Amino acid sequence: MSRCALLARLEAKPGKEEEVERFLRGALPLAEAEPGTRTWFALRFGPTSFGIYDTFDTEAGRQAHLDGPIAAALMERAGDLLTSPPQIDRVDLLASKLPR
Repeated sequence: MSRCALLARLEAKPGKEEEVERFLRGALPLAEAEPGTRTWFALRFGPTSFGIYDTFDTEAGRQAHLDGPIAAALMERAGDLLTSPPQIDRVDLLASKLPR
């Protein structure tokens, strides 16, 4: 079972909602290429609120993701797309149900 996770919350600037959605959809191949990323989900909470939830088997995998291309691209585009820097929380998983 994955033990480590990240939950990132993103708030799009007015008029940038579709760009944020495209950015998140376009990040999927990068997440798929990360060997330490077990699961990766791009989320839309509401009209301007988005998020990313991902899981990792180890702290090293979580840190590699934070140091990787998705995080770098997000930080590079944050000033243009988001009302404030992403809120990124480190989460410890207690239980999960995933397909085998």
